[in-house]
Amino acid sequence: MRGLKVLGAGALAVALVSGVGWAAQASDSQAALKSGQVSRAASVAGYQVVKLPNANVPNFQRRTVYCPAGKVAIGGGAEAQGNDAILVGSFPTDDGRGWIGLGRQNAYSSVGISVYAICANA
Repeated sequence: MRGLKVLGAGALAVALVSGVGWAAQASDSQAALKSGQVSRAASVAGYQVVKLPNANVPNFQRRTVYCPAGKVAIGGGAEAQGNDAILVGSFPTDDGRGWIGLGRQNAYSSVGISVYAICANA
């Protein structure tokens, strides 16, 4: 029983020390966000978001948005819009220059799809 108390207290002490470290890191991050330091440090050369606005297309038809010349997609996303709309896929193009989105609706033969690419200098 005595060993369990010591082990429990030691584990609690480790958890408390770790928790204090996490709290300090979190408040440092919050202060950096407020001061704008994070956005400058995390800037990406040529950062640009390119959007393919919502349009109705047949179910499962791919919609693709491409980055401007000299840029590559470093991320992206898509949105399916409509009654009972489901986003089926959201992924980069094979060449890495854009983003693809596709979706479907159960009760309709078309779905609204918007696609976004987060681009940066190649």
